[in-house]
Amino acid sequence: MEALVRTLVRGLVDHPDDVRVDVTEDDDSVLYELTVHPEDVGKVIGKGGRIIKAVRVVVTSASAKSGKRIAVEIAS
Repeated sequence: MEALVRTLVRGLVDHPDDVRVDVTEDDDSVLYELTVHPEDVGKVIGKGGRIIKAVRVVVTSASAKSGKRIAVEIAS
């Protein structure tokens, strides 16, 4: 799933080599924390948060069988 998040985000940004995905997992949840180049933060968030919401929908749908709560956040 980490590779899916990385692939989705790298396709959105101007500095794909600066994309980092940190995964924090416990018994009932998984957090994917994105770190991107400062110039790319707006591209990942999108107008009104549409892009990051779409990324969250794709990742949540892809991991539905895991039964875990999934979160995708952008590191500040």
